[in-house]
Amino acid sequence: MDNAGKTSIVKRLNGDDVRNVSPTLGFSIISIMFKDYNLNLWDVGGQKTIRTYWKNYFEQTDGIIWVVDCADHNRLESGSEELYKLLDEEVSGSGSDLVIPLPP
Repeated sequence: MDNAGKTSIVKRLNGDDVRNVSPTLGFSIISIMFKDYNLNLWDVGGQKTIRTYWKNYFEQTDGIIWVVDCADHNRLESGSEELYKLLDEEVSGSGSDLVIPLPP
């Protein structure tokens, strides 16, 4: 979802300045170390024109962090609709693929 704070989260995790963040057009990738793991974080733009391409980023993906601005109640609803639409297209019902919502 656009304007949700994805880039700010990724930049903060990387120790970067988050004061001047602009919308992500396309995607960006950063690698960070977390404990003993090397994580490749893909920051994918959330604009409606880009959403049709989201499914292209699923190959070799071990997890998704879905970010929605919880202060905007309309975005919460549309964000969950977009997530489930995407998962319906890409995830087989294997039982090992779980969606776990985190509280705001």
